[in-house]
Amino acid sequence: MAPVDSSGRTVLVVDDEANILELCSLYLERDGFSVITAADGESALTAAREQQPDLIVLDLMLPKKSGYEVTRELRADRGQIRDVPILMLTARSEDVDRIVGLELGADDYLGKPFHPRELTARVKAILRRAAKSPGRVNDHRAARSRIAVGPLQVDWDRREVTLNGLKLTLRNKEFELLRQLAEYDGIVLTREQLLEQVWGYEYFGETRTVDVHVNQLRRKLSPDGRDPGVMIETVRGVGYKLVATGGYSPQ
Repeated sequence: MAPVDSSGRTVLVVDDEANILELCSLYLERDGFSVITAADGESALTAAREQQPDLIVLDLMLPKKSGYEVTRELRADRGQIRDVPILMLTARSEDVDRIVGLELGADDYLGKPFHPRELTARVKAILRRAAKSPGRVNDHRAARSRIAVGPLQVDWDRREVTLNGLKLTLRNKEFELLRQLAEYDGIVLTREQLLEQVWGYEYFGETRTVDVHVNQLRRKLSPDGRDPGVMIETVRGVGYKLVATGGYSPQ
């Protein structure tokens, strides 16, 4: 896995707890990042627009504007800042809170409490993936620009997915996760493998990111609960695989 050159990279850390800001700054600066901080949502938006950081570590619960609101406004911005990678911090355990953040455009989330080494690892992984060209393949198999699993079609070059002839609207990580599962269609991939291949960081014990994204994908593959002809199957205690079911019948 190629290392990230942290020199010259700026990370904006947003949290209303001074000890969290201090801890994150300490570890990120040790790894060569420049760090700027903000303690509320409004200050975060101002800092992001003025300083143009390479990545934002954003707490969910903030005064003045929540992490949800900050993410929504950044993604709606007309400037370059709209594409800044966001790592969301959350003390909440409910999947719905994490799903909302991911659906708004956060690239990943990290639950509190967390180990600072995991924070820096995820920051590097997100930056590493952001720097990759769209067509670069991050596994040992030969690239297939178009993959078909039953009625599902994944076009890597166009970054498009169609199911039964209808185009699906997917977030970046949803697309990359589905593409990875389709590349290995019928083969079980562990959560740890998917973390490394899709998110790019080594396993630190938190695999719920994968589960949340799989649940999102399942809802988009079958919003009405019908069998769409393809499914993400859970292999208990191991991971996930994508399989064609042959069950779709258009009405």
